[in-house]
Parts: sequence; structure tokens; C-alpha cells
Amino acid sequence: MSTPIAPEVVDHIHEVARRARRASRQLAQLTRGEKDAALLALADAVDAATAAVVAANGEDLDRGRASGLSENLLDRLTLDADRVHAVADALRQIATLPDPVGEVVRGSTLANGLQIRQVRVPMGVVGMIYEARPNVTVDAAGLGLKSGNAVILRGGSAASSTNAALVGVLRSALEAQGLDPDAVNLLSEGGHDAARALMTARGLVDLVIPRGGASLIRTVVTESTVPVIETGVGNCHVYVDGSADADMAVRIVTNSKTHRPSVCNAAESLLVHRDAAPRVLPGVMAELAAAGVTVHGDEDTRGYAETAGARWVPVTPEDDDTEFLSLDISARVVDDLDAAITHVQEHTSGHTEAIVTADRDAARRFTAEVDAAAVLVNASTRFTDGGEFGFGAEIGISTQKLHARGPMALPELTTTKWVVEGDGQVR
Repeated sequence: MSTPIAPEVVDHIHEVARRARRASRQLAQLTRGEKDAALLALADAVDAATAAVVAANGEDLDRGRASGLSENLLDRLTLDADRVHAVADALRQIATLPDPVGEVVRGSTLANGLQIRQVRVPMGVVGMIYEARPNVTVDAAGLGLKSGNAVILRGGSAASSTNAALVGVLRSALEAQGLDPDAVNLLSEGGHDAARALMTARGLVDLVIPRGGASLIRTVVTESTVPVIETGVGNCHVYVDGSADADMAVRIVTNSKTHRPSVCNAAESLLVHRDAAPRVLPGVMAELAAAGVTVHGDEDTRGYAETAGARWVPVTPEDDDTEFLSLDISARVVDDLDAAITHVQEHTSGHTEAIVTADRDAARRFTAEVDAAAVLVNASTRFTDGGEFGFGAEIGISTQKLHARGPMALPELTTTKWVVEGDGQVR
């Protein structure tokens, strides 16, 4: 049994949610032009506050270093002037995107003359529970505004100063535009009780989206009574097939692992067809060694790693299921495509899987049989991203199958309603 949530925390969260719901009703009535103008104003306000945001971020970084945060987490936490400008530009990008609200998904006229259509409408109030990624604060607010939703944000304590500065800027900019500032809310008090109260505020909050590590996501999925979209633990594989071009394989494996190892679409596992190993592994291991990657490999990979000067340690069963989020990768040589697909299916987290191959039949089998939100052929796993897919800023990457799967942007923050128009028909 969980410890009861403090009543005063529940009361506070419920009041925040009620205010957010009032704000959501205003947002739902805005035209696209009004929402886009507000987004551009928010972007300008974030840019104008760069110095204050960077100073607040410095406080978080100082606390993080003192508490022993890893370099990967510190990188996720950091907002310098360039990153603040990128965050503001993400709001401008959202303003250019089509407005999903009001889109007719399908419709028809029935034999009795009733006109029916299924129309996209906002969710209402969306809760976000996330860790040390302050850019998520602004992305969530911007996507919420464009899709007509109020947002309640519960960021990690590591980014508390930065999040407070950003939300303060956003709320002031909303108010200056004549919009209800409660369209964007930050839960800065109440600790874990606040998060638990948010994800159990059924009837006041319409959707909760967790974004972070496996422990956070598991907690929200198991404890929430509000509907949840499960996002993004990424045990992503790259499988190099027997027919793969060696140079292409080296580029894709290296980029998938080393481009930004601390994110969910970085490759964590490498599988190489036995026939391709002599052609591919010398180059792959050389690049991984140059990047400082530790290879958790089977015996078939050991000689290649040691010859290339890569750090090699024996792979364990636990490694096969690990999202390292660091310069580590598990690596195995497999006998054939069947063995690769079997291994991926046993260990995938359902995020992103990639095959490098010149064999179209192998590509078709891999894409058909591998069960993941995104399956890539001859491309880096790093492309599973809302921005790279052309969606603008994303709210997260869903690894579940209901409602939304893969990178989630504006349409995934809407639901639908049926609008039925008649001329006096009765049944």
C-alpha cells in the first residue's frame, strides 16, 4: 500500500487543475491565428529573458555538480544562451505547424439525412511528469497552447530553478496577450506527493505523460488513475545484415551510438550477421574506440574490439536489456536474420529498431516482424524524433500501442468528438 498523500497537497493540486480546466476552455475557443500570435509572443519573451534563464540554470547546475549528477544528466540539464534561443525557436516552429483542432477525421451523410463528422478537439488538461530536461517545459507549453490544452508541469527537482524561471516568463507573456496564465502551471511544491496527486486527479486532469527514465515511467504507469501515454525507454538495436555495405554500417552504428548517447533514441545494442562480421566489425570497433565507447560483447566480438583498441567487457544477460544512456553498447554476432529478429523481439523496449542491409527481402521481413514504434532501414536510430519527422517540437515518444505510438506532436494531444447535424430526424 502506498503512503496516503497529504490532504493539503491533494487540495492544492486539485485547485491548480480546476484553474487549468478554466483556462483550457478559453484555449479551446482560440483561432489558429490567435494561438500562433501567442506562440510568437512567448518565443520573444523567452529570448528576452535569456540572461535570467541562464542564471537560474547555473543554480541548478551548481547543485547538480555538488550532488554528483553524471555528465550525461548535466548535459540534459544545461541551458546556455544558444540552447535558450533554440527553445524559443521551437515555439516559433510550432506556430508554423497546421492546427489539428477542428480537423475533420472522417464524415458522411447517412441514408436518413443525418450529417455526421468526427472532429479533432483538445484533450483539456494535460499533466507532464518529467526529469532534468528544462526544454521539455517550453515544448510542452507550446504544444499545449497550439493544440488547445492547458498543461500542468511537474519537472524534476534538478531543474527547479530553470523551470521556475521559464514558467514565470511564459505565464507573464500569456497574461500580456490577454490569455489566462493558468494555461501553463508548474508544480514546484509537495515533492513526490504532488506528482502522485497529479496522476490520481481523475476527472480534473485528462491525460498524464511521463518523460524520463524507466523508474519514473514505471511508477506513473502503475500508480496513475488518470489515463497515461507511456513514453520512451529506448533499448534500441542496430542489426547489420549479411549483405550490408560496410561503410554504411559503420556510419549508421557510430551515429546511432555516439551522436548523443544520453537520449532515448541512441542505440544500446549492436547485432552483426556472422557473414558481415569480418567486413564490418573492424571499422565499427575502430570508430567506437575513437569515441570512447565500452563494448559489452560476446566472444565473437572480442578480437575485433581488442585489435581496434576498444574497451571490451563480457556481455551479460542484464546488458541485453539495459538502456545505458552512456558510451556503452552491447554487441553480439548472430548467425542469421532469424536470430537477429528473435533477439530483438526478446529484448526490445518497443522504441526504435534499425536494420542495415542491401537485401530488400531482409528489410521487408525485419520491418514486418519487429514490433516497435519505429523501424528504420539503412538509417540511424537518431532519426526517431518529432523534429526530424517534421512534426515540430515533440511531447515525447510513445512506446505503447493505444491512441499514440512513436513521436507525439500536435495531433496526439487531441481526441475526437462526433458532431451530428440533422433536420428533425427521430429514431
